[in-house]
Amino acid sequence: MREDDLDWVEREERDLHPFPWTRGNFADSLAAGQAGWVMEEGRVPVAYAVVLHVLDEAHLLNISVLRARQRQGLGAGLLDWLEKDARLRGATQFFLEVRPSNTAALCLYQRSGYLQIGRRKNYYPALAGREDALVMRKAL
Repeated sequence: MREDDLDWVEREERDLHPFPWTRGNFADSLAAGQAGWVMEEGRVPVAYAVVLHVLDEAHLLNISVLRARQRQGLGAGLLDWLEKDARLRGATQFFLEVRPSNTAALCLYQRSGYLQIGRRKNYYPALAGREDALVMRKAL
């Protein structure tokens, strides 16, 4: 992910999420040295992700697939690639948070070998106040 990608990423983020990251959130992540990725098919962007790497840990901060391209295996493919990249960077474990209401993502993470290790109360903004986050981990 580069500065040139941020207009597209912000537009797609607003379409995909009721409480989206802003362009500034993505720009700040890149400026802080977090790994931002855009997945392309035939030079057409179809997904994106942001990962924080700290010592031997990787933390998935955002992963999103275009609405028209969901349920086609792109999320699983991108997640697998992110895990391989994390291993190359020395990570031995991968963490993420997910809304319990996001059943599609939760199923993806469970199929990919992530296990729930905790719950953060009132972590996410929600239409009816706040929603918990399930904390998940996978050994790499």
